[in-house]
Amino acid sequence: MGTCTNLDVPKTFGSLVFDDRQMRARLPEDVYRSLRKTIDENTDLQEDIADAVAAHMRDWAVEHGATHFTHWFQPLTGITAEKHDSFITPSPDGGVIMEFRGKELIKGEPDASSFPSGGLRATFEARGYTAWDPTSYAFIKDHTLCIPTAFCSYAGDALDKKTPLLRSMQALNRQAKRILKLFGKDVRNVRTSVGPEQEYFLIDKEVFEKRPDLVYTGRTLFGAMPPKGQELDDHYFGAIKPRVIAFMEDLNQELWKLGILAKTEHNEVAPAQHELAPIFSTTNVATDKNQLTMEIMRKVAGKHGLACLLHEKPFAGVNGSGKHNNWSMATDEGFNLLSPGETPYENAQFLLFLCAVIQAVDDYQDLLRLSVATAGNDHRLGANEAPPAIISVFLGDELTAILEAIKNDVPYEAAQKVTMKLGVHALPRFSRDNTDRNRTSPFAFTGNKFEFRSLGSSNSIACCNIMLNAAVAESLKQYADRLEGAEDFEQELHHLIREVIRKHERILFNGNGYGDEWVEEATKVRGLSNLKTTADAMPHLLDQKNMDMLIRHKVFTATEIYSRCEIMLENYCKTVNIEGHTMVDMARKNYLPAIEGYLAHLAGTISKMRAASDRVKCNYEISTMERLSELTDYILERVKDLEKALEGLKEYDNIQKTSVAVRDDVLPKMEHLRKHVDEAEMLMPEDLWPFPSYGKILFSVN
Repeated sequence: MGTCTNLDVPKTFGSLVFDDRQMRARLPEDVYRSLRKTIDENTDLQEDIADAVAAHMRDWAVEHGATHFTHWFQPLTGITAEKHDSFITPSPDGGVIMEFRGKELIKGEPDASSFPSGGLRATFEARGYTAWDPTSYAFIKDHTLCIPTAFCSYAGDALDKKTPLLRSMQALNRQAKRILKLFGKDVRNVRTSVGPEQEYFLIDKEVFEKRPDLVYTGRTLFGAMPPKGQELDDHYFGAIKPRVIAFMEDLNQELWKLGILAKTEHNEVAPAQHELAPIFSTTNVATDKNQLTMEIMRKVAGKHGLACLLHEKPFAGVNGSGKHNNWSMATDEGFNLLSPGETPYENAQFLLFLCAVIQAVDDYQDLLRLSVATAGNDHRLGANEAPPAIISVFLGDELTAILEAIKNDVPYEAAQKVTMKLGVHALPRFSRDNTDRNRTSPFAFTGNKFEFRSLGSSNSIACCNIMLNAAVAESLKQYADRLEGAEDFEQELHHLIREVIRKHERILFNGNGYGDEWVEEATKVRGLSNLKTTADAMPHLLDQKNMDMLIRHKVFTATEIYSRCEIMLENYCKTVNIEGHTMVDMARKNYLPAIEGYLAHLAGTISKMRAASDRVKCNYEISTMERLSELTDYILERVKDLEKALEGLKEYDNIQKTSVAVRDDVLPKMEHLRKHVDEAEMLMPEDLWPFPSYGKILFSVN
């Protein structure tokens, strides 16, 4: 894989994507117009149009070396899936021809039996269908034409993340258009767009392969902190190491070929941690591209002798990795509905859409929290490195003052623009933004968008955007229902905005989300929820208000909601179960034998030293041996405790009870075991410890 030196980026960008440029150049004009109408206006695609598109798509793919095609979809595993079929079809002369028909483009039939369904179908019911999503362009990966698709069961239930996401986008579009019509604006579409910032760790692949916990679970289950971590903040935005730069250059090239708008790259806070940020895309497209980005990150890392870690908390004691979901709404003409304009106080349309988001976050804070709940993210949220598990909204000083004036029905006195003067004549003067940033806020307004910062680095962004779109659609529906029948629109609009602010101001918080005093205020004074773990959060998906809203906007059916709750809790339990068994395996097979070996060495050393001189005290050897001997006993007991807890999970008859046992019994026992093993590591010679230390892992790439 080459580097980006002398790369013609505009020519390279999207070269492996059957995008609008290719469609316009290759498709007959009537076919192109019909397909564009399907994409832009959500109309049905005719069979003859599909046949024409398939033929030209095949020709383009074959020209680029593709031999197979696949319906690329996103089952409820959280990763992507694909089944490859070749283009070849037998010809009468004994050879083959390359064929791809419209029905193969539109519909596929992968075996659905082994994908999570949460009870939507029986295991023996294997049939599932994939359906082409024409709004997300096809692309070539590994000599295969990949067609983004939705995935459903034989009965039509959504078995993927894309289908509910598209439904939520449709729901928000429908309600937002109603609101805009009240302001005299007739638009074709309102679409949400997302720019997901992706954090990750890069470590040496050889070191990675020597750690069973990283291989099996994606995180280190044991490991004492090295003398240096992130205390000096010297890694953050620091000079990027040559090996990492080479990785980033190749990663950019591969992403750009696939039309992924990789824009920003830098070192993050923790050693070996980095970030990649793209430009905004329509939400379903951004979701597809983020799934691709994570896959390609791992692949490119391997070619550089590196391992890319996407776990939310691969190392205790240093910052974990998140994925900031920058979310906004815009019309088909590109007008951002969350842009305040020069005078936001006088921009009633902006204020109404702002209120819709504020109300949505307050009314459905539990849905937003559970949308980012995973076993991995539970280790990160609220750990003074990421937003707390409590959901709140940061607006900044100016917008907060505007809403305060509206709430109290008093005039707003606009703050004057502040010109920054840095005291050096050669440096330019510039206007200060109307608000600072708040990195402790889980849901922050950042000028013309909201940044939902609670996502974990391995999360699919589909889940949080489904809930966010649906919740905002509900707010807009309530507003439209009220305003459409108003005798005096402007007066009713003013009353509505003021009522929303007064009712939902509890969710607004501009302070330090890391402080203990905020937890106290949020939960006991404001009545906000603090759902600390997946086991706490996920059952709220089944709360009646949440089910009613999601069903009302046709985002999920009732059975689909029950299935999601079952699947996510099951995934949580299985993840921790694998981690627990990995800890037991490492302790019994590696840590205990290594410590015992060193104890034998110490005992032999003491005997030899005392045989040589009866005045030798052997203080170091004896104290070390005594403490390590105690620790082996503790470790063995903790291993037995953990084994018993893991075995006990089999006794529970439903997944919610199992998840509570995982939270309250298994995880504490895992932490207890780790504590003793990590202490033993500090007493052992490094060359006798069975696995690479944190220091070697975190500082292995230069």
